[in-house]
Amino acid sequence: MGESGPLPHSPSPSVARRIDPYSLRLFVATAQAGSIVRAAQQEHIAASALGRRLSDLEHAFGTPLLVRSPRGIALTDAGRLVLARGRKIDDDLQALVREVQTEGDEVRGTVRLYANMSSVVGFLPERLKRFMAAYPQVAVSLHEEDTQQVVRACLDDRADVGVGAQMAVPAGLDAWHFAQDPLHVVMPAGHPLAAQAAVGFGQVLGHALIGVRQGGALDRTMHERAQALGQRFAPAVSVGSFDAVCRMVEAGLGIALIPRSAAAAYAGSATFALRPLDEPWAARSLHLYALHRSPQPRAVQALLDCLRG
Repeated sequence: MGESGPLPHSPSPSVARRIDPYSLRLFVATAQAGSIVRAAQQEHIAASALGRRLSDLEHAFGTPLLVRSPRGIALTDAGRLVLARGRKIDDDLQALVREVQTEGDEVRGTVRLYANMSSVVGFLPERLKRFMAAYPQVAVSLHEEDTQQVVRACLDDRADVGVGAQMAVPAGLDAWHFAQDPLHVVMPAGHPLAAQAAVGFGQVLGHALIGVRQGGALDRTMHERAQALGQRFAPAVSVGSFDAVCRMVEAGLGIALIPRSAAAAYAGSATFALRPLDEPWAARSLHLYALHRSPQPRAVQALLDCLRG
């Protein structure tokens, strides 16, 4: 019998060498974000560099993985297969990295931190500065998400540590108090409600309102509390960030309910009036979340200890 040739569909070793784990991670991030630009922002890489990585990955596989359009990206059939396998490969590699980081004398590695908008604005910067000064060999990969997405990322082991509004803790997660961040009413100086020391939610609903992040945790709370009063939370304008909310208030488009941390950061000038929201549920608390592990990787535990302190 003669020698048999290679199997028709056997991958070339040179092809396998060109499929590096970092490119797979970027592909997974792009598929989940639905946009090369958004994925580049999340992964802290230039969009052009990410695009080249994706093109190289498609060349290595020998088939398109993405359909690109001005509206974003969509996955081809091959892309869906690579997403499923690539996500598992990335998870396995991240788990390996965390296990290795527990060895040795020096605390080092990368900690994946997911945090909601108010914690990023109000509490994290100074605490992260202290942490990075104490642990210069640890890198923090920070992603800003809504609280529900923060908790989901912890459960899915995409985040090592999460910071978000207090909520019921799902099985498998640990939670710790992080900070108090009560809701305040921000309004233009001279607004009729500014004459009061504190303002009730029913009074707020009687004025033009500015909303933030439709569908987010704070937006859902506003709708639920208004419904409990038999009223509607119907913002005249909704924007995507607290600084944009304050800019709308400053322009006289309405008043808004935002956490005290955001009010201090963006509405501290004399053009604004700030008053506490006089409701029991306005005493908003932020918590830390982490997947239950014993022990935690040392870099993760170090960050948890710093943020809890």
